[in-house]
Parts: sequence; structure tokens; C-alpha cells
Amino acid sequence: MSDGETASLAAFRLADSALPVGTDSVSYAVEQFAAEDRVTDADDLRDLVETYLRRQFGPGDLVALRHAHEAAAGPDPDLSGVVAADRRLTAATTSAEFRESSERTGERLLALQSDLRDDDLLDAYADRLGSDAPGNYAAVLGVVAAREDVPVREACLVACHEFATALSQAAQRLFGISHTDLQRTVDDLRPAMVDAVDDSAGRSLAEMEPFAPLVDVLSARHERADRRLFLS
Repeated sequence: MSDGETASLAAFRLADSALPVGTDSVSYAVEQFAAEDRVTDADDLRDLVETYLRRQFGPGDLVALRHAHEAAAGPDPDLSGVVAADRRLTAATTSAEFRESSERTGERLLALQSDLRDDDLLDAYADRLGSDAPGNYAAVLGVVAAREDVPVREACLVACHEFATALSQAAQRLFGISHTDLQRTVDDLRPAMVDAVDDSAGRSLAEMEPFAPLVDVLSARHERADRRLFLS
């Protein structure tokens, strides 16, 4: 098996919605959008997830992923660079429940990968969690992808696909879109995914600028909801 094939198979695994890291327990406020009848069908969902990708995920999470990937790649990785990207994403994320969900799923991904691979960088990163490294999912994914030799652009596309799929699956549970509509939604979002990846390229950590005010407002309402199916 070639190195390229190994990296591609690693990317497929990371994009799998069955990856046991807890992303199936988060909706990133889609639940609140549904509760307020702002999102009621597949078309509404597509428009909402496109907004997430272009205005929040691309200029936020993907920037962190890129910088964490760059710091973790190669034979001489820079853990301080990984931590810097990780911390910056926490600082740029307004919603408390988004931060908590990201850190919870990131910690699980790091623990899973540490069980699968003997890697000093992963162990050192895990040791920093709970002190000065939040362990955001995007930063952890960037590190894991780099250590698996998955190219950074492919890692960003994996992140977009996994994110769009997770939100679509949450919507399916919330208001019953069909499996076909779920797949159509993710398929229709391909241009937005590519644009989000392109937009994140070349951004410094200081240029990490997610901006989706309505998402933040509804997330704050979701935090205080009496009944919740999802953690975020």
C-alpha cells in the first residue's frame, strides 16, 4: 500500500459519521432553529448550513485546523504552534456551548487517535489538555490529519463534510427530513465547502474572524432551554 493510499484511507475514517467522538450529540444550535420554526425543511437546512460554512466554520474552525496541521506536520512538530491555534479558536468562539462541544469532541478524538497510534506529539498534546490547551475538535483534527500525512486541503474538506453531515443528521432527528434529502443537502453544499476551504487559506490566527450573530443568539437561547435533545 502506498503512502498516498494510506493517507486517503485515514481521511475516509476521519470523515466517517460513525467515528466515536460524540459529534452525533451536537447540533450547533440547529435544534433551536427548529424549535423556533426558522428551519422546517431541507431547503431551510441547506441555507443555514451554508451560512455556517461560509461565515463561521470557514473563517474560524478551518483557520485553526490549518495552523494546527502546519505546526504538527513533519519530523519536527511544534506543539506550541498547535496550542496557539487551539487557544485562538476558543477565544474566537462566542457561544459557550459551542466551545464546550468542540472541546468535548476534540478530547475524544485525541484519546481515540492516541489509542490507535504511538505518537509522542499526540501524547504531549493530551498532557496539555485541561491546562493551557482547550482541545478544540478542529485543532485536534488538524493534528491528527497531519500525523496521518493527510494534506491540509483534504483535511479541511474532510472537516467540512463531517460538519455538514453532522448538522444534517441532527436535522433529520429533529424534523424528519428523508435520507435522500439529507444526502441531497450535503451534496448541494459542496460549493460552499470548497469556498469555505478557499477562504481559510492564507488567514493568520489574528484573521480568525467567525461572524454569524443569529447563530450565536440562538445558541444562547438553546443553552437555557428547558428541554434539549442535543448538547449544543
